Amino acid sequence: MQCLLVDDDLDDQEVFLMTLEKINKDIKCLTANNGVEALSLLSHNSFVPDYIFLDVNMPKMNGIECLKNIKDLSHLNDCKIFMYSTTSETSVLEKSKSLGATDFIVKPASPATLKATLSVILNN
Repeated sequence: MQCLLVDDDLDDQEVFLMTLEKINKDIKCLTANNGVEALSLLSHNSFVPDYIFLDVNMPKMNGIECLKNIKDLSHLNDCKIFMYSTTSETSVLEKSKSLGATDFIVKPASPATLKATLSVILNN
């Protein structure tokens, strides 16, 4: 299983990666610091993750713009894309869903909650 985390917060990246490792050591997860980096990784057919986790608020290209671009890449049609953000604004959630996001995860306050949430997603 492969995934991509796109998040400009290095601390959030570290917590996310440590949590994934606790769930399943065999999950390969790459990271990108913004949408531009993510699209650079994803534009080649050589990396096709099963899951993409996209932060909404990032410099250079935010998560919504990145989501729109990812949806144009046909080799990623089967990829599940989760928006992953501190924001819980209904308008952002609705926009994400309308653009094809699988779901929206509000960044949890604790690693234990993140582990529970990711376990459900990755084991379905």
